[in-house]
Amino acid sequence: MVVGVTVSFVFAAERRQLILEMVRANGAVSLRELARVVQTSEVTVRRDVRALEAEGLLDRRHGGAVLPGGFTRESGFPQKSHLATAEKTAIADLAASLVNEGEAVVVGAGTTTQELARRLARVPGLTVVTNSLLVAQALAHANRVEVVMTGGTLRGSNYALVGSGAEQSLQGLRVSRAFLSGSGLTAERGLSTSNMLAASVDRALVQAAAEVVVLADHSKLGTDTMFQTVPTDVITRLVTDEPSSHDERSATELQALADQGVQIAVAGVAQGSSAPRPGQGAGAGPNGGRGEGPAGRQSRRDMPMPGPRRTHPPTAPGGPGLRGPVSLSDQQLSGRVADLAPRRR
Repeated sequence: MVVGVTVSFVFAAERRQLILEMVRANGAVSLRELARVVQTSEVTVRRDVRALEAEGLLDRRHGGAVLPGGFTRESGFPQKSHLATAEKTAIADLAASLVNEGEAVVVGAGTTTQELARRLARVPGLTVVTNSLLVAQALAHANRVEVVMTGGTLRGSNYALVGSGAEQSLQGLRVSRAFLSGSGLTAERGLSTSNMLAASVDRALVQAAAEVVVLADHSKLGTDTMFQTVPTDVITRLVTDEPSSHDERSATELQALADQGVQIAVAGVAQGSSAPRPGQGAGAGPNGGRGEGPAGRQSRRDMPMPGPRRTHPPTAPGGPGLRGPVSLSDQQLSGRVADLAPRRR
């Protein structure tokens, strides 16, 4: 009996040390990702995170854990690129279906937007304006896709161009949609990031677009960081992955965003599935159309869901227009995909 207790304690201690190291390395990690790495259930990981929080070693956030101190710091690209890879793939698949042949869009910096860019390479006649070297690289050899880079100063941590040069190059620009990601998303403040220069460029990208589409996996829901980039009332759509059945806070945050008029598209990620290669899955058609993904991965359909509408939609001068809101029920948030892409003409 004593040996059994001792072994159990050692395993728990090692598991919690690994969790702590992951959070320290990345700034913020989802429960789902922690459970995958330490090879245990989310219930067990949640208990470990609670114990570490009691010791003041980390803070719990909606569906994950962050460094102590209230606001998460920004992770570098190498750390981000290995987090929630299946979720980012599903989100990119779904977001690509929003883009039509011949459109002009802006795509911000980030690992999720890089995944989106790989899928946009198949959309003929597309023009993509970006401040991200990684997005531009993903599209560099695409047939009939024109890439327009902003000016600016290179920020090495995420391979993005920032500063006054980037912002000035966006003046007078007008495109149909902006696709952005960030470090955190809440219904109260909208999209935010940990870097002031990155936030300023993202705001300039927003001003150039008629619609704003935010790409954020479930670990970012409810996370607040220092600099606001897109207020909630300016976000047209959120494309995210399906929260865990135990993650009530993420579901609550999604409902709060829907109540404020944000259209929600939820991409389901099958347990144990591997991320599809670029071009597979949803949005893999020649014009980013509504193709079915691999069998058992995800399905989707239009789901018009009525919700309260804004009385006076706030639109910044030259800024994004807003669409009608959508509300989500608990049933719709579990095991479904809410694809709210506009109907193709």
